[in-house]
Amino acid sequence: MHPAPSVIVFTTLSGLGFGLLMFLGLGFPAVTGWVAFVFFAIAYALAVGGLMASTFHLGHPERAMKAFTQWRSSWLSREGWCAVIALLVMAPYGAGLVFLGETYTALGLIGALFSLLTVFTTSMIYTQLKTIPRWNMKLTPAMFLSFSIAGGALLAGQVNAAMILLAIAALVQLAYWKQGDEAFANSGTDMGTATGLGSRGTVRAFEPPHTGTNYLLREFVHVVGRKHAAKLRVISFVLAFVLPILILLISPHHFGALIAVLSHLAGIATSRWLFFAQAEHVVGLYYGKR
Repeated sequence: MHPAPSVIVFTTLSGLGFGLLMFLGLGFPAVTGWVAFVFFAIAYALAVGGLMASTFHLGHPERAMKAFTQWRSSWLSREGWCAVIALLVMAPYGAGLVFLGETYTALGLIGALFSLLTVFTTSMIYTQLKTIPRWNMKLTPAMFLSFSIAGGALLAGQVNAAMILLAIAALVQLAYWKQGDEAFANSGTDMGTATGLGSRGTVRAFEPPHTGTNYLLREFVHVVGRKHAAKLRVISFVLAFVLPILILLISPHHFGALIAVLSHLAGIATSRWLFFAQAEHVVGLYYGKR
């Protein structure tokens, strides 16, 4: 898949934002007043900023509101509803902490639940696509959720929990890469099944369907060299997980936590780029790209 910057920003920032909202809804950290205001401002900036970034990849942004009517069949619609509910519920919960010093526990728990559901529904937008075997597996939502929860713990200043959750997210990432690399081959899809001519023998492309580019090639076919991908995997893994854990072990205070957050953010963004760039759409078979 073509790694559009808007979608990378969306999945990176919204995951962190809703992860932080989840922890705030659960009461971690237990803050009130202006300190609570800062935490909620960061959470909303990340969550809303990520959601707004996603609209830049829509072919017809003016039709975005219509997506809310398709919640029975569309994960995109369900994501929209969960995000709106989470943001609306967390607003009075945050206002109670900031202006009244009151904790509305029920609202916090509901907001935390829908924050987590927002990340899950986002992941299901990609998981449901059988045409992209690398995404069409159970580890995809596990990766989205583990990244969001670990990042939320890091932003919430839950040092001990963050180190454990980052380690879990790192293992999920490794498992996702391993299974994802084998997904296309294990799907049984090849030129023969794609064209329906496999029963006649080995099928190969005589020449490309056309000489110029088109929408399918621009959006669904993006080839990344193995050496390049391997280097980016190492960079993303170190920045997202290894370095933040080491920093938290050495300097768990404010400055160290800030560096850990920035490192994690850069690593997750790199991982997200690979998530899209390495996604092999079966349409690439028609163009000899797989």
